[in-house]
Amino acid sequence: MRRPVLLGAGKAAPAHEKTLSELMALAADTDGSAVTSLLILKPAADAAQLPGSGMTLALWELLATLGAADLTAARVVEPHLDAQAILAQAALMPSEAGVQGIDFHAGTWGVYAAEGPGLALQAAEHDGAWQLSGRKPWCSLADQLDYAVVTAHTGNGNRRAFAVDLRDSGVQVAPAPWISRGLAAVDSRAVDFDAVPAVPVGRDNWYLERDGFAWGGIGVAAVWYGGAVAVARRLFQASRERTPDQIAQALIGAADLSLQAAGRMLASAAADVDAGRAAGEQGAVLAQRVRGVVADSVERVLAAAAHGLGPGPLTAEEEHARRIADLQVYVRQHHAERDHASLGRLLLAREEEPW
Repeated sequence: MRRPVLLGAGKAAPAHEKTLSELMALAADTDGSAVTSLLILKPAADAAQLPGSGMTLALWELLATLGAADLTAARVVEPHLDAQAILAQAALMPSEAGVQGIDFHAGTWGVYAAEGPGLALQAAEHDGAWQLSGRKPWCSLADQLDYAVVTAHTGNGNRRAFAVDLRDSGVQVAPAPWISRGLAAVDSRAVDFDAVPAVPVGRDNWYLERDGFAWGGIGVAAVWYGGAVAVARRLFQASRERTPDQIAQALIGAADLSLQAAGRMLASAAADVDAGRAAGEQGAVLAQRVRGVVADSVERVLAAAAHGLGPGPLTAEEEHARRIADLQVYVRQHHAERDHASLGRLLLAREEEPW
């Protein structure tokens, strides 16, 4: 069951496949531990390519493979790689290492860009230096990581990304408990910032307007896809344990149809990114389409596994039960009908019909 997840028609260069196999083994060995997963950030970052560099397919295969191995490990690694990509896109990493105590080339990183009702992290400039104050929701592993790219409001409806040192005394994780059964080890509570020094990453609104925002969103979908592949592999394995009836065959067929559509769309999107066909509005539409198709695929595979496997693996197999719970929480980063509506708005804004 533990084979790398390949998107390019099942083919990959031997060296790339070997690297994926090694990372998959490391991720599987984390056994759902976020702390242990931090140890694979460096080998994963060393192996990862930047999106849009001509190797986007290899990057998304890496993320999908981690998702198939252990979704907690993937949930730790993916934002670290995204932060590195954001810093590179902002041209910070080569020239500004060590600014205000932040080493852009080292440490463990997160990305905190979520917004919440009644919450608005504020950024203020004093004598050329920026500080963040307020509460930011959904800050995963804030008490475990070194640094993060954090979005904050700068006034007049604008938002800007900043790099911050999470070890600063002004950073405090909110006391509310993290009670999730899925991704239980990836504590994602709100964080309070009290005049925390911050280094701007791009201009106002650059974080949301850059092409890489869409590409990063597709990278998350690649992780979901990998998780669904692992679930489908367990369903397939069940047909080897006993003679499958017609219902079992139908469920495997349904899972295959969903995964084939999602996998091919990810591969096609990677080609579009590297060919320059996923910039601006095109990239935004592509990201919404890919994420929607993959999220739908995940939900169909989860349903097929539930119907085909019954309660046994959910109650007797730690790895499978954890994967199901993790994937159900992870895929909710897709906002279902709200994201469908967002895609619809983008399409309706065009002069021509999209089909």
